[in-house]
Amino acid sequence: MTLTKASIVDAIHQELGFPKNRSAELLELLLELMKNKLQNNENVLISGFGKFCVKQKKQRRGRNPATGEDMTLARRRVITFRCSHLLRKKINHEFSG
Repeated sequence: MTLTKASIVDAIHQELGFPKNRSAELLELLLELMKNKLQNNENVLISGFGKFCVKQKKQRRGRNPATGEDMTLARRRVITFRCSHLLRKKINHEFSG
């Protein structure tokens, strides 16, 4: 099952007792804060969860997979995520013997 914004709003509503519209506002505020930090090349670290980092990609040669035509891919920024060791441990707990 995919975790959606609506399901997060429902969880905030049920767990904390906030009205649904206030829960939605809180989630949107959190997401906007994260987006603004990432847009300004700042990392977002959520202890116990992970770190969102902005990485610079250089211009490089590429190929259009549909036509096979060579092309140049422009410089760009990408967001990467590195999970915390606690999250990694929790995810892999069922696989450890």
